[in-house]
Amino acid sequence: MKTVDNYNFSGKKALVRVDFNVPLDSSYNITDDTRIRAAIPTLKKILNDGGTVILMSHLGRPKEISEEKFSLKHIVKHISQLLGVPVKFSNDCIGAGTKSMVEGLQKGEVLLLENLRFHKQEQAGTKSFAQELSTFGDVYVNDAFGTAHRAHASTTIIAKFFPNNKVFGYVMAGEIENIRKVLDNAHKPFTAIMGGAKVSGKILIIDQLLDKIDNLIIGGGMAYTFIKAKGGNVGSSLVEEDKLDIALNILKTAKEKNVTIYIPTDTVVANAFANEANKQTVDIYSIPSGWMGLDIGPDTAKKYDEVIQQSNTILWNGPMGVFEMSNFESGTKSVAESIVKATKKGAYSLIGGGDSVAAINKYKMGKDVSYVSTGGGALLEYIETGCLPGVKAIEEE
Repeated sequence: MKTVDNYNFSGKKALVRVDFNVPLDSSYNITDDTRIRAAIPTLKKILNDGGTVILMSHLGRPKEISEEKFSLKHIVKHISQLLGVPVKFSNDCIGAGTKSMVEGLQKGEVLLLENLRFHKQEQAGTKSFAQELSTFGDVYVNDAFGTAHRAHASTTIIAKFFPNNKVFGYVMAGEIENIRKVLDNAHKPFTAIMGGAKVSGKILIIDQLLDKIDNLIIGGGMAYTFIKAKGGNVGSSLVEEDKLDIALNILKTAKEKNVTIYIPTDTVVANAFANEANKQTVDIYSIPSGWMGLDIGPDTAKKYDEVIQQSNTILWNGPMGVFEMSNFESGTKSVAESIVKATKKGAYSLIGGGDSVAAINKYKMGKDVSYVSTGGGALLEYIETGCLPGVKAIEEE
């Protein structure tokens, strides 16, 4: 793999695509700097070599050419603090002014360009826009895994202009290495844990995984679609009526491929979608009318723990219930604890997808699992297709 470790940046201007799409509060303070912290080792490698850094990123989904709340100027000070060097800022990402700032950079200096998405050409993947950006650097470094599934100008198209000078940063390299370890070199038994609200968002992923895994654990809102498909009474629980056949087909295909699917047997139900609602634990096939399932029950959690403890590779995507509500987080927390316990015994665990990452971080267990993926959508697309535009752009000659 072509990474920053294979490259000497001495005297070079490195054009680095980072993912600094971080959440800001109403006063423009960063509320979670995980993505910025993740990129710091890559930037320090370039600077320690004697290189210069030009940073490119997007922030949010701006609709106008320039929106105050999406300006990257709000994060300049924080990057400076984490990096330990002053960071300059250009109020555009292209144009004569930006070019002049780039040309004036000295060895060891860092410049952050304004939000790429203030220009529609970024998401459109416009070649001329990518070409103009490419003139700012001698070498292109992609360290933005969270956007690697998008064929945007700065993530994919730009790589064409650096045929012999393009590498992955540490974030990208780490993500790719860990996903390939799970998908291509998994130690058996391999257990995938799939949760979240809907089956529809996971169909392609499950289809791909059935050829690789030994066990599939189902939780979250999607479980009730499986239960209804099997003839159960699910009360007012979330169900995708038009996906019942697909759920049955997944069960059938899994059986043909000798994959054991585990579906909840009991569930914590509520009479309203609220933390303060009345709740009770019932058989998942017999949910009373007017009640909705919001978490897996204790018997299910115990069974899932047994399966997880016997696994050597674990992939977790999606919570077991509405973990944002304290009265319905028990199942998600239990699965997180089971994964940590299995990891300590030597299993390899990869946590991916926004809500799973949010859960593992909520319970402060991120350091107790093997790897926490920073790119939810990119990770899932990688599993679905086995390829990402941003990755392919660096790897192809």
